[in-house]
Amino acid sequence: MALKLTQNLPLLQFGIHHCFAGLISVRLLCSSGLGRSSCAACLCTSAARCIQTHGCRKLRTDFSSRNVTTAVREPSFFASSSVGIHRDSELRFRLTQLHRPSSDEEKSFQQKLACCSTSRQVFSLLCSVEVLSDTMAAACLHRVADLEQDGGALRDPSVLEKDAIRALCFQLERDSERLTEAGLVSALLACTRLFLDPWSTLMVRLVTESQKRLDGEQMAVGELCVLGQAMLAMEGPGSAMLEQVIGQIQKQEPDKWSLPDLVAVYRLLEVCVGEDGKHGDLLNAMHTHAVTVTSRMDPAAVSGVLSSLVALNQRQALPLVISLCKQAVRHVPHFSDEELSHVLAALIHFGHSDRYFVDAMQNYGPRMAFTSHPETVSKVTEFFSRRNILSPTVFNAVAESFVYRADSYSTSQVARQIMAFGRLGYLPPNVGQMFKKVETILHTRFSQFQPRMLLNLLHACTLVERFPVNFLSKVFSSYFLQQLQDQDLRIERAVLAQLTQLYMTVKLECPTYEGPQLLPKYRVKSFLTSSRSLETPVDQQLYNSVKSGLVDILGDRSFFGSQVLTPYCYTLDVEIKLDEEGYALPASQTDEVYKRIALCIDGQKRFTNNVRQLLGKEVIKQRHLRLLGYEVVQIPFYEFEKYRNMSKVVEYLHQKIFPHTFRLSW
Repeated sequence: MALKLTQNLPLLQFGIHHCFAGLISVRLLCSSGLGRSSCAACLCTSAARCIQTHGCRKLRTDFSSRNVTTAVREPSFFASSSVGIHRDSELRFRLTQLHRPSSDEEKSFQQKLACCSTSRQVFSLLCSVEVLSDTMAAACLHRVADLEQDGGALRDPSVLEKDAIRALCFQLERDSERLTEAGLVSALLACTRLFLDPWSTLMVRLVTESQKRLDGEQMAVGELCVLGQAMLAMEGPGSAMLEQVIGQIQKQEPDKWSLPDLVAVYRLLEVCVGEDGKHGDLLNAMHTHAVTVTSRMDPAAVSGVLSSLVALNQRQALPLVISLCKQAVRHVPHFSDEELSHVLAALIHFGHSDRYFVDAMQNYGPRMAFTSHPETVSKVTEFFSRRNILSPTVFNAVAESFVYRADSYSTSQVARQIMAFGRLGYLPPNVGQMFKKVETILHTRFSQFQPRMLLNLLHACTLVERFPVNFLSKVFSSYFLQQLQDQDLRIERAVLAQLTQLYMTVKLECPTYEGPQLLPKYRVKSFLTSSRSLETPVDQQLYNSVKSGLVDILGDRSFFGSQVLTPYCYTLDVEIKLDEEGYALPASQTDEVYKRIALCIDGQKRFTNNVRQLLGKEVIKQRHLRLLGYEVVQIPFYEFEKYRNMSKVVEYLHQKIFPHTFRLSW
């Protein structure tokens, strides 16, 4: 059967009509009929008159706003599209509401259905049963959609031509008025996932019947959510039926909902609540109830609610996030890759994690590094790095798996994993193998990297003293710099800061580089910015304590400078200038300076949270300052906080700054 794929048409045009009870046929609407003014239901149905409950659903002729891949049959093949299903056919299943399968039979069928890995297996299972409930029939359609969906189309549109699918759809069309609410809305949603024509007989009847029952307020919360998802797929967030669904949900009290219903409402609101903050009262009531039931949530529920909170940007729901994080600890080994990715993304978004979750991830991380989806592994490294948590066991396993698996990673996954190592300033035992693999990937896939992701990757390499000299000539080229520009033809300041530090690294640590230079107009004056800064601002409380001790040592506040911006873009916490004989000079003096001492007053935010290791951006700063001629003196918080009285503080500072001289008493 000849099929062709076209763009910018409505959902897959799939009409089902029958001439007599024993014969069904599947018809794909010809595009030449789109311009007619006839009712779409009349075009798609075998009924003698128009099918309508709320007025004739006119066929829209302007599909310019739709962008769904559609399978369209060539007109010359319409005649061969009818297939008869007779009494002697092998398809003997039938829908029934009078003698429904038992709950055990339905459960067994669902388990067998979940084990089907191809559509052919689904059809075989369908042909092996004689009686189906409407929910079982809808589940079959959903399973076919799971197996055949590929973005906005089906991998094999001809799957809809199979006798089993056509017979099933015919029975759903014929018995639409007798379907249960659950079966009705589930079948409708499954049809949207299979990209059936919304104006086909089957879809029109399912929508019409759904509208009828919606008007009668006969649906439970879970069924309303399924209907809402179907209408979102068919008509988008502006659907009138969707608004009616939300209105009925709002009339109910969340504390009376079942756990699956609560999760379903979150998922529905996730895609239909805009930035105008609609349904805020409903969401707040749901958050309050959700906190009380998190202890009963399974992995899918925890992941689903957290994902919805991110999509809805519910930052005021932090108590719920904390409660979900505690529940997630129990499920860490049981999350699917996708579920774990959603959980980690949510914790990154809300900036939260607790010790028990981190411990669980540290135990699980080394096991999943070689087996989980690359995106999940990347999300794990991103979580640890964004939370400034250095776990050698996790990162060593990730580094080892990177060597063997990186060829199958996307460029984004490669970059994000290396960025995590750079951010934490950590080098694994197999550092040589890992960065050799990075270099190989850059050589073979350089053009596939997005410009900013490539810059992030190269910058991360320099943080751990791995210098991508072979690729810098392309980065500093005018063509690459143009690619970094936004729509206003400007480059973000944070990006310019990365370029500047990359250029400084080349000048200071790669003297053999002879490629293009970074033009002055692309360089920043300071690395210290309000967001995405390449330096961590000094801890003011720690600075004030150190300042008091320095005044005692040097005799006057004028003998040291604070927050000194150097010509090299770095900001010094404290700068002390000495003459040739070792005496301190006034901070304002610029000549006869023999030595410059840079005090790095390193508070907790400059270290990883769980071990005393400087972050990568602080390591490169101190490394560059030494290369620029500064004597770098580090004052880490964990050393300074040991001394409570001023005499001990002064003695400590003198030993750190002037270890070879006697201290004078002023």
